[in-house]
Amino acid sequence: MTTRVLMVAAPRSGGGKTTLTLALLAAFGRRGLRVGAVKTGPDYIDPAFHAAITGRPGLNLDSWCMPDALLHSIMHAACKDVDILVVESAMGLFDGLSLPDGHRGAPSDIAAFFDIPVLLVLDMSGQGQSVGPVAKGFAQWSPHVQVSGVVLNRVASPRHERLGREAVQAAQLPVYGALLRQTGQTLPERHLGLVQAREHGNLAGWLADLADKAERELDLDGILASARPVGTGQEPPLPAGLVPPPGQRIAVADDAAFSFLYGHLALFWRQAGAELVPFSPLADEAPAPSCTACWLPGGYPELHAGTLAGAASFRAGLVQFAQTRPVHGECGGFMVLGQGLEDAQGVMHGMAGLLGHTTSFARRKLNLGYREATLLRNGVLGPRGARLRGHEFHYATVLDGGQDAPLASLCSGIGEELGVCGGQRGFVSGSFFHVLASMPG
Repeated sequence: MTTRVLMVAAPRSGGGKTTLTLALLAAFGRRGLRVGAVKTGPDYIDPAFHAAITGRPGLNLDSWCMPDALLHSIMHAACKDVDILVVESAMGLFDGLSLPDGHRGAPSDIAAFFDIPVLLVLDMSGQGQSVGPVAKGFAQWSPHVQVSGVVLNRVASPRHERLGREAVQAAQLPVYGALLRQTGQTLPERHLGLVQAREHGNLAGWLADLADKAERELDLDGILASARPVGTGQEPPLPAGLVPPPGQRIAVADDAAFSFLYGHLALFWRQAGAELVPFSPLADEAPAPSCTACWLPGGYPELHAGTLAGAASFRAGLVQFAQTRPVHGECGGFMVLGQGLEDAQGVMHGMAGLLGHTTSFARRKLNLGYREATLLRNGVLGPRGARLRGHEFHYATVLDGGQDAPLASLCSGIGEELGVCGGQRGFVSGSFFHVLASMPG
């Protein structure tokens, strides 16, 4: 099986990577190509947009969190039955931890690991010929990363495009098009990034417009030709580094309040023989009694706290479930497992009460970064002493930590000790930590 692969990257966040990625997926799909997409780094929201276009699970590749075997397995899954795979970079191409190349969590690590050519998006806002030196610097920064060409973004006029195009060509790089600045609809955002794909009012129409724009303003044939064929061989066995399924039949909360379940976890849990059974707390649904474990992913419970507080069947069913079977909550799920959640207006709402903490979205503080968690006792995530890698990304704060035993001790991505996190009581556990992979003992 051979799939053509390219990476869409930029010098910084907000440069137009997601827009270009979605435009390429929509345009190539319109041509009848089987399209796939992957996001580098920890992120739920962009992969959900990818999935809405491709009809395939949204997947992530991360060089700090994931062992090599897991990276290979995810890439194999992403390429299966796909003609063109677009890998969307997080942040800037070379942004990551202050660690040796290859394991920094930088998009460039992934480009080098899989030998993926990079299509560099350069934002022309507020500049002209200066994009040329930027393009040349990125192309020459690492001998292990190939910048195959450039797309100019937010171009104001034909003259503006000519200035940028000539400067990039002087740096001996091809220009594969120029996306004109427009005042039309942009993807709406909220505190964790883009509004979720499932909440977008006219996603199909917006994607069709993007495909039209790509056909008008991009050299799609040139971009497709610049993608590198990647042969993935036979499907590998379930890799080392996979977090084991928490149960044989897993009730997974899945609605606008709980949607942040990493695609590779769901995919490989199913391959390991587990069944995922979705339910909606916002629709006042409880986990199915036939399930053997319950997983409450992250999401936006702070936007739906009143509805969740009034979901009597969900709360009663969850409490009953937790008397005999594991229940785990990540980030937003952890907030709902606590005693109460204070919304942005300062109103306190009662939650499930299965753990003793109380959280607040009114008293916000950004917590962001890679995390390595060492489990402090046996539980659904693994045995005591197991090391897991993932991240935190939340604005909520803990008003009252409660009296539960802590779930894990945390270190930052560069090894700084951050103390303990989360809570564990009986069959119930949770924390703000999102897990991506397990580490060798």
